[in-house]
Amino acid sequence: MKQVDVVIIGGGLAGIFAAYELTLKAPQASVLLIEQGDSIEKRSCPIIAGKVPRCINCPVCDIMRGFGGAGAFSDGKFNFTTKFGGWLTDYLPEKEVMSLIDYVDEVNQSFGATADVYSTETPAADVIRLKALGEDIHLLDARCKHVGTEKNRVLLKKFSDFLAERIELWTNVKVDTFEPADGGYRLVTTKGEISCDYLIAAPGRAGAEWFAEECRRLDLKLLNNQVDIGVRVELPALVFKEITDAMYEAKLMYRTKQYGDQVRTFCMNPYGYVVSENTDGIITVNGHSYDAADLRSQNTNFALLVSNRFTEPFNEPYRYGKHIASLSNMLGGGVIVQRLGDLLDGRRTDHHRLQKSYVRPTLDATPGDISLVLPKRHLDNIVEMLFALDRLAPGTANRDTLLYGVEVKFYSSRLELTSTFETKLPNLFAIGDGAGITRGLSQAGASGVQAARTVASRLLA
Repeated sequence: MKQVDVVIIGGGLAGIFAAYELTLKAPQASVLLIEQGDSIEKRSCPIIAGKVPRCINCPVCDIMRGFGGAGAFSDGKFNFTTKFGGWLTDYLPEKEVMSLIDYVDEVNQSFGATADVYSTETPAADVIRLKALGEDIHLLDARCKHVGTEKNRVLLKKFSDFLAERIELWTNVKVDTFEPADGGYRLVTTKGEISCDYLIAAPGRAGAEWFAEECRRLDLKLLNNQVDIGVRVELPALVFKEITDAMYEAKLMYRTKQYGDQVRTFCMNPYGYVVSENTDGIITVNGHSYDAADLRSQNTNFALLVSNRFTEPFNEPYRYGKHIASLSNMLGGGVIVQRLGDLLDGRRTDHHRLQKSYVRPTLDATPGDISLVLPKRHLDNIVEMLFALDRLAPGTANRDTLLYGVEVKFYSSRLELTSTFETKLPNLFAIGDGAGITRGLSQAGASGVQAARTVASRLLA
């Protein structure tokens, strides 16, 4: 049986930063990072490569799994805030979280990330903020960096090369199960059994369901997390140009009048592309954008998500989200796209109506009817916010605005954790999106640093 000091499950941003920090703080330790997907240089989605028009259900989705995690094919948005992107302030003071986020950014810059920052604290952003408040829409304060989809993978390749010289890095290896053993942990993987003294679980969004099952098996109590379900909106870039020129990505929050539910914009991509993702056979929608001007589209896309937090007996937010997404897959063979005008008229979009649309879709999705997929309450909330946004950015509620469904943010049920993200099992840490405590690059990286510093201090004691 292979023996190491530390095993990290998952090669997303949380796992990467945990490994990076261990190389600095405990360079003598033997560290093994295990990633179920491919290495960053081998990850290639056939849709993005232009080989196929839509998802062909690859055995392992390179969009969702592999070194870099689900963020590898994103456009590398990095938000400097605790207002969204995770719940680390449930465990640490805000000042400490921001210090960790700033540290993660410094490390990213050392690997080639841009130093340029967009801010909501400018006169141009204040104009947007005032107009938004007039429509009862709230602009969240945050600084934001945009790396760009094409540059994000270059940065991750540098990270991979750095770690490969200092730790063991296994890709295309699946962890089947883990359990306490001999004062540490024993893992069963597709490459054999491993024992370690410290285990850091960073399963990411793709591994969240598996991790929850392992926690239940080990009698670790899980806390309900929220479920975010909605659509991805695509419209001419000109409609949101004033907003995206001022701050690149605007985080806009709205509480609906009909139900009092919270709806928010998420992952805004100026001049971007709508893309699909495959999580264990469930196809959902997302978006990205390039930094280089010659790679941009004429459209802007963003998600509109409705947030719900359920109480007992509901305890599987991840599966609930997958169930909603599976309805879209059942009806459309994947992602469904619908013109807003057709939705309002109560009819499905067909190929003929889509071809007549002035907004040309950037994703080859199936024309259909989103009202047959999303719960009525969610759809009512989304439509209400679209008309609120139309008053802020005229043209948002144009009848040719495209709605792709569904977009689901899979958040695992959350474990009870300490301020160092340690579970009730000694020396087992849970970090990142898959642990249900973050939902973005900056806080995911920060959680990895925090856990690794604790492990390093114990290794050196």
